[in-house]
Amino acid sequence: MNKICAFGDSVMKGIVEDCSRLAGSVKYMISNLSFAEICSSRLGLDIRNYARFGGTINQGMDLVEKHKDDVSDSRYCVIEYGGNDCSYHWDEISQDPVSVHNPLTMLGDFRRQYSAMIDRICKNGAKPVLLSLPLIDSERYFNHITKGLNPENILKWLGGDVDFIGHWHDMYNMAVWKLGAAKGVPVIDITSPFLVRKDYRDYLCSDGIHPNEEGHRIIADAICDYVNTNKNFKI
Repeated sequence: MNKICAFGDSVMKGIVEDCSRLAGSVKYMISNLSFAEICSSRLGLDIRNYARFGGTINQGMDLVEKHKDDVSDSRYCVIEYGGNDCSYHWDEISQDPVSVHNPLTMLGDFRRQYSAMIDRICKNGAKPVLLSLPLIDSERYFNHITKGLNPENILKWLGGDVDFIGHWHDMYNMAVWKLGAAKGVPVIDITSPFLVRKDYRDYLCSDGIHPNEEGHRIIADAICDYVNTNKNFKI
């Protein structure tokens, strides 16, 4: 089988909500029906998945270096970051909504580190392939992050509009697309397949940020369609 390395966050890892648990706080598990697993089966790929729950681009840089031998032995490296980079320390915002708070990775730093990761992968002999970001549901995510905190304070910091979360997330998604164009690196669109659904929220977990297993199937379909129709993509 052809070897591919994958680096990313919990979406790439295949984290979904464990619906077998009793109602209460959201519990997670790694699905064996993740888009990486589906693509591995459909396309005959040996995917070395080094994604991590909560992963950011800075952590990804360290993982690429740690697994550089596998990178060198792979034809492609698939990268999916941004969903955690654009997030905040919501507990700190809950306590102090009037101060300035920075995301886990500032947008400028995100661009620079992502660019450096692309260069490092190329230097190690593999071809980077970027994934855009799946959609999130700002309202569900707001309800998720404010559990045990002060929702009023967090909403105040958001300017009274929970949709700010989604707009901010979109900006990091746009950064991925711009990086792909600037570096001449392919970006596989896993955003639009959610947009064309009448209600894309049906394909997200209750936390509003993780695709559920049906959402992973949608992502897998998009990736496989890209691979099967793009003549420049050889596996």
